[in-house]
Amino acid sequence: MRLAAADAVLTAALSPPRAYGAPAADAVMRAAPEDFVVDEDLGFAPAGAGAHLLLKVRKTDANTPWVARELARLAGCRPHDVGYAGLKDRRAVAIQWFSVPRPRPPLDLEAARGAGFEVLEAHAHRRKLPRGALAANRFTVRLRARDGDGARLAGRLGPRLAAIASRGVPNYFGPQRFGRAGANLAAPAHELARLPATERGLRLSAARSVVFNALLAARVDDGSWERLLEGDLAGLDGRGSIFPVDAPDETLAARCARLEIHPTGPLWGAGEPRTRAGVLGLERRIGAEFAAQCALCATAGMIQERRSLRLRVAELAWEAEPSAVVLRFRLTRGSFATAVLRELADAAPDAADD
Repeated sequence: MRLAAADAVLTAALSPPRAYGAPAADAVMRAAPEDFVVDEDLGFAPAGAGAHLLLKVRKTDANTPWVARELARLAGCRPHDVGYAGLKDRRAVAIQWFSVPRPRPPLDLEAARGAGFEVLEAHAHRRKLPRGALAANRFTVRLRARDGDGARLAGRLGPRLAAIASRGVPNYFGPQRFGRAGANLAAPAHELARLPATERGLRLSAARSVVFNALLAARVDDGSWERLLEGDLAGLDGRGSIFPVDAPDETLAARCARLEIHPTGPLWGAGEPRTRAGVLGLERRIGAEFAAQCALCATAGMIQERRSLRLRVAELAWEAEPSAVVLRFRLTRGSFATAVLRELADAAPDAADD
């Protein structure tokens, strides 16, 4: 990869433009795991019967695959048989659901624990928990004031938080998706076939995500990340339904302003995006600039899909503590808390979230 192209890829992955300008404040994030709490909302209840167990687990400063392996050891099954909806931050307190096949002979896994995790609940369920099987994540994040004055920090962040509650944030994939220093973007196409399936999936996901980030960055630069253009494909908030925008009108503009619908961007695959007019022209240009990543996705058999350009930050609330500000908010699955936090403060979290 030529140096200029490599720089463009890393910029799109790790340092895309902010929508609200410079961060409103400087703050300390994740001084302790308890400063970042994420709680999965599956969106459904355990079945109460079946060949699997759903386990509600609290993990602290531990990564998801490691906890899955420990649960496999306790349940006497293969690590591959453990299900979880998504990766969660390591340097955090994460309340997360896992599934394991029901052990034979039966074992009481409720209250089981290990280094960095404990099982809070165990429920019978019909099937393995698949990736992506959750509705949302709820976050409680503590931003610590560098000068020790939480009230002053709240004063600086308040107007920005109010704007985010009203307008949302660009729905970037977080730097976690790309690995440390963009390492997940480094594998040449001819090496992918030799990688284990999990690592191959990470590389393909990173390639697709960086193209999306680059497109979103272009629309942040021109201000259209939060409004519909002729030729857009609009998406319903929190749902997979999309529809074409022949010509934006007052009704669509009002729905967009209420965060009911959003413009979408490409998750690259074979063929061309289904957008039209100037939107298609922009997406073609970004696709050409990131030709290697687009080709990787198409060759792997991925299809063209869409992702919202804008992320609604639901139930956003904040309060000052003597030396910090505590934020609470809810994000739909597949979105990143980093997209919210990078619009607020200079310091950025360094772990993975959904």
